[in-house]
Amino acid sequence: MRKLLILLVIAVLALVGCQSQTQENGSTDQTEKQLQKVSVVLDWTPNTNHTGLYVAKEKGYFEEQGLDVEIIMPGDAGADQLVASGNAEFGVSYQEGITLVRTQGVPIVSVAAVIQHNTSGFASPKDLNISSPKDFEGKTYGGWGSPIEQAVLSTLMNVDGGDINKLDIVNAGNADFFTMKNQGIDFAWIYYAWTGVEAELRGEDINMIYLTDYSEKLDYYTPVLATNEKMIANNPETVKAFVTAAAKGYQLAIEKPEEAASILSSAVPELDTELVLESQKWLSTKYQDDAPRWGEQKLEVWKNYADWMKEHGVLEGEFDPEKAFTNEFLPQ
Repeated sequence: MRKLLILLVIAVLALVGCQSQTQENGSTDQTEKQLQKVSVVLDWTPNTNHTGLYVAKEKGYFEEQGLDVEIIMPGDAGADQLVASGNAEFGVSYQEGITLVRTQGVPIVSVAAVIQHNTSGFASPKDLNISSPKDFEGKTYGGWGSPIEQAVLSTLMNVDGGDINKLDIVNAGNADFFTMKNQGIDFAWIYYAWTGVEAELRGEDINMIYLTDYSEKLDYYTPVLATNEKMIANNPETVKAFVTAAAKGYQLAIEKPEEAASILSSAVPELDTELVLESQKWLSTKYQDDAPRWGEQKLEVWKNYADWMKEHGVLEGEFDPEKAFTNEFLPQ
């Protein structure tokens, strides 16, 4: 009788255990089903501008916020078009691009500044002795054919007493700085965090002329995280969740650049691991910089750049800077 009672207790405990496990698995499955699928489209091939997104995905920060996030490449359409059309909920964009498209009725909104200050500038081999914008005279600039390029070059050269009519501007398409350098191009517009650091690793000495050294109006947000007005109006909780997780990812990239670099390299193994690491270390202090929190944007920055664009004839139509960005989704 005692043996029968023991067997009965064991059977009951086993049944309870199975039910508990079933309920636990069911709960896990339910949690997975409840994750909202969204996508974020990059502006370019993966690099350290995007590290926070890869960190948030790998470390489970998106899942913590109830999101299943797919990171996708822009393809021919481009990030802004995919976000504006709703084919991607979020994207990596630029203040200059958002400013232009909003005057055409494209409802894209910046929800976070990835980097607090503009770290781009004009790079040239050191032996060409291009140390200031006036030295652009008699040289050849390789760009991608945007009217903004000529306006920026003109601004810098005017400040330094140079004449843009003495500069040869050619369209080099998607060629990188190192390819252009070997094709007779004297200088190009680069992001130091990637191409500048790569030049260091290659042992190639370059001179950098940063836009922000010659005009405060050119200290705009590039890149930014963006969504569209419909997402903000209809799914503000989703936007909040995405930005919260992304902010946590970029915060880790700020505090632990080596770990963040390792995550990016693992996620995108075709990248040069040394370049990723050194770029990450260089950029770690630039993400937040002097802002009170990562992602913060200022109205005056959006207004100043739009004013500059209008002054140089590259912005037509009405632009409302207050509608082009928001800080409301950033974690406090």
